[in-house]
Amino acid sequence: MSVFNVELKKVVDDSYEIEIGYGLEEKLLEDIKNGLVGGIKKFAVVTDDIVSDLYAEKINNMLLENGYKSELIVFKAGEKSKTRKTKEFIEDTMLQKEYRRDCCIIAIGGGVVTDISGFVAGTFGRGVPFINYATTLLAAADASVGGKTAVDTELATNLIGLFNQPEKVYIDIATWKTLPRRQIASGLAETIKHACIADAEFFDYLMDNIDKVFECDSEVCTHIAEKNCSVKYQVVMKDERESGLREILNLGHTVGRAIETVSDYRLLHGEAVAIGLVAQIMLAVKFGYCDENDAKRLKELLAKAELPTEIPDYIDRKQLVKKLYTDKKVKDGKLRFVFQKGIGEVMCFGDNVYSREVTEEEAAGVIEVM
Repeated sequence: MSVFNVELKKVVDDSYEIEIGYGLEEKLLEDIKNGLVGGIKKFAVVTDDIVSDLYAEKINNMLLENGYKSELIVFKAGEKSKTRKTKEFIEDTMLQKEYRRDCCIIAIGGGVVTDISGFVAGTFGRGVPFINYATTLLAAADASVGGKTAVDTELATNLIGLFNQPEKVYIDIATWKTLPRRQIASGLAETIKHACIADAEFFDYLMDNIDKVFECDSEVCTHIAEKNCSVKYQVVMKDERESGLREILNLGHTVGRAIETVSDYRLLHGEAVAIGLVAQIMLAVKFGYCDENDAKRLKELLAKAELPTEIPDYIDRKQLVKKLYTDKKVKDGKLRFVFQKGIGEVMCFGDNVYSREVTEEEAAGVIEVM
């Protein structure tokens, strides 16, 4: 018998820049010309059918006009498109256009676009570089930063995917001006989540200035974008692959993701997360991690952000409780929740443990009264 020891120890630097600004299309092109992705000349610009006409077609044309090969790949907007079928469509399109390993993917859009594009980039040709160009507040706050990529299935949300870091992230605040008011509100849910887990002063700032976000006030929107990146960066830097601390970014998502799916996506992601944040803090009050005033303040801020704080009547409560078990934090068949500690901190339940077991009865009790 022979034994071979295959040593493949590596030190990998996955560092990247996040650039926040207004009208960053020209900066993207300049960075590519200056070697952002090396000498690559082929680009697949992936977007949805809303963002395509607004921003992606312009960037695609800029690449073509500057001598690059570029194909615009468009799929239907919305969470329902975040599937293996859409991933297959993007991959097949790239193969048909004779793309191989000498290409780069540019994801232009919101969280669905960046999630699925990053997943494709991680598997196409066993890995090609990608760039995120975020056009929504939600993507700026969450999906475009951190390298978590995935698709959804009927049985689970975000459990089929991989960690894959982009070459660079562009957060173009100018694009927020074309967002419907409801989409801005949806993005604010993840922003409020960040304040709840890490920054009480930021929570107060949002309480005082959230109206200005809807007005796309330059100073306020820039500050919010920077704060979102700062909070998430501090977590991802310490725990890139969610071995412990990164779990805190799932605050509100146990109920949130479940209710988003059960609503058949009638609720936007941020709307569902807002309801999940309320469910979480109601349990936190029950367990003594927060007080009634904390819960009141959170509900007040969510309401100011035009986000729901109650479960819609059309949601089947029993189906919702059952759906909680598809959450990625479930261990040994037991539900687990992340909890905030007052406003601006998060509960730690042991060495690198940031979620705790919640019984089905406890979760169902809160869901029933919301």
